[in-house]
Amino acid sequence: MDLRTVLVVGTGLIGTSTALALRKRGVRVLLADRDEGAVRLARELGAGEEWRPGTPQAEGVDLAVIAVPPAAVATELHELQRIGAARFYTDVASVKGEPIHRARQLGCDLASYVASHPLAGREKSGPGAAREDLFLGRPWALCPTEEADPEAKAAVLRLIELCGANAVEVSAIDHDRAVAVVSHAPHVAASAVAARLADATDVALGLAGQGIRDVTRIAGSDPGLWLGILSGNAGPVAEVLEAVANDLADAASALRALAEGDGTATDEITQLLKRGVAGHDRIPGKHGGPASAYAVVQVVIGDRPGQLARLFQVCDEVGVNVEDVRLEHAPGLPLGIAELSVEPGAAATLTEALHERGWQVP
Repeated sequence: MDLRTVLVVGTGLIGTSTALALRKRGVRVLLADRDEGAVRLARELGAGEEWRPGTPQAEGVDLAVIAVPPAAVATELHELQRIGAARFYTDVASVKGEPIHRARQLGCDLASYVASHPLAGREKSGPGAAREDLFLGRPWALCPTEEADPEAKAAVLRLIELCGANAVEVSAIDHDRAVAVVSHAPHVAASAVAARLADATDVALGLAGQGIRDVTRIAGSDPGLWLGILSGNAGPVAEVLEAVANDLADAASALRALAEGDGTATDEITQLLKRGVAGHDRIPGKHGGPASAYAVVQVVIGDRPGQLARLFQVCDEVGVNVEDVRLEHAPGLPLGIAELSVEPGAAATLTEALHERGWQVP
C-alpha cells in the first residue's frame, strides 16, 4: 500500500522520529500536538507541517500515527475517528493490551485500527532528541485484532517499511509480557540501582566507571513518561520484578552467610551469575541472529574534535568493519578509551595499523 500523507499526533521522540523517517522517504507529514512548542520545534526540524483539522490541507490522510502516552491512545483514536481524520490508524505506545481494551469500551472502529510499537528509543525525550534513523533495523511490533481490515494492516506494514524497521506480528497479550521482560522491568531495575547513587559518597562517585554507567543509563529517562508505561503494563512487570527480587534476596542471603564464614554460600551466587551469562548470551546480535563474539581493540583517544573521525578513517583504510564502539572517559583528564568491537581475525590487522599511525593501543 502506498502512503502519500501521514498524520502524526504527538511530536515527542517517537512521533517526531517517525515523521522525520517518513519525510526522508518523500511522504507528506502533518503534525499535531497539544503542546504548541513541541509542534513548532518538530516543524523547524523538518518533520512536517502543522495539521489544521477541517481544512483542505487535512484531507486525504492515509494513516494517522498516534504517538501519545498509553493511557491517552484510545481517547485520541476515538476523537480522530469521530472527525474522520484518516483512512487508517495506528499507535506507537509501548503497551498494547490496555489501549486496545479501552478502544473497544469507547466504541472505536477496530477495523481501521492496528496497534503497533517500535522497539526503539533513547534515554532523552522530546522532539529535539528525534532522529530519522531511530528505527533503522529495529523490531517493530504489529498487533492486529481479529477485527482489523487487511488494508489497515498493509498500511501499518508500509509505515514500518518506510521507517526502516522490521515488522514482527504478535498478539497484544504476548507483546506486553515480552516487553515486561526486555524493557519495562529492566528500566525499574536500573532505576533501583541508580537510586543507590543518590546518597552515595563523593568517594564512591569518583570511582564510578563504565559498568555503573551501562547499568543505569536508561534510568535517566522521564519519570512521568515511564509511570504511564508501567501503569499500563503493571501486572506483567510486577511478575518479572517479583522474580528478580527473589533472585536478589537469595543472593543477599548467600552473601550475608558468606560474610559470616559459610563458604558453601558461594554455590548459590555462582549459579545466579551463570544464569546471568546464559541469559545475556541469548540476546540477539545486531542482525537479529545469535550474538557474535567480537574482539575488542582499545585505543587511547583525545577529547578533541575530529578524533573519532580519524580513528574510523584508519579502520576504513585497512578494510576493517567496526561492529560496535564504546567510549569510556578518563575522569579529570582530556582523554578516554575507545573500545572498537571487530571480527576476531581483523583485530591484529587493526592494532598494527593503529600503532603505525601513532595511536596508543594498550
